[in-house]
Amino acid sequence: MSIRITAIRLSGGNTHEHIVHLWWTTPSTGETGDNSRAEIVAWIENENGKAYVEDHLGHRVDVRVVVPAVGAKYLRTIADGVWTDNLLALPRR
Repeated sequence: MSIRITAIRLSGGNTHEHIVHLWWTTPSTGETGDNSRAEIVAWIENENGKAYVEDHLGHRVDVRVVVPAVGAKYLRTIADGVWTDNLLALPRR
């Protein structure tokens, strides 16, 4: 199953590491929901979940888990092998 991330909530800063909550939709079913960053990370890692963001032209950009040397895992988009800021461009809640 793939989900499209539609909005984020930041706490304590403005970078990817500060994304604490995400809103999503499942395009195939119309289901919507929201989860913490930790829940989405676990879903991607443990349940082979797939998440993406659509850019302003409707192109899909994959969401991946980043494992830093120090600190909690976080989410970031990657396009053509390059880390991007598409998550940070989403609406804030």
